[in-house]
Amino acid sequence: SMQRRLNRMLSASHDHKLLALMDVGGFDPKEVTVTVKDRKVKVLAEHKEEHTTARGKTYNYKNIMKEISLPPGVSEDEVTYSL
Repeated sequence: SMQRRLNRMLSASHDHKLLALMDVGGFDPKEVTVTVKDRKVKVLAEHKEEHTTARGKTYNYKNIMKEISLPPGVSEDEVTYSL
């Protein structure tokens, strides 16, 4: 489940070593994407807001992107993550 504890965000499941910890405060879980490809874990968090005011539309956009290389001996299918 995406709602598991943040302090286990990216870990290798065989020995539960923590690979990375990211602060994604201010982002909704559905705004966070994690992909594992070419021995790299890529974390992308994107938040977009649009407000209509008397003066027109205002936009708020923020994102975080982080790429972590897998350590030797850890296979891509062992990677788990939680928010």
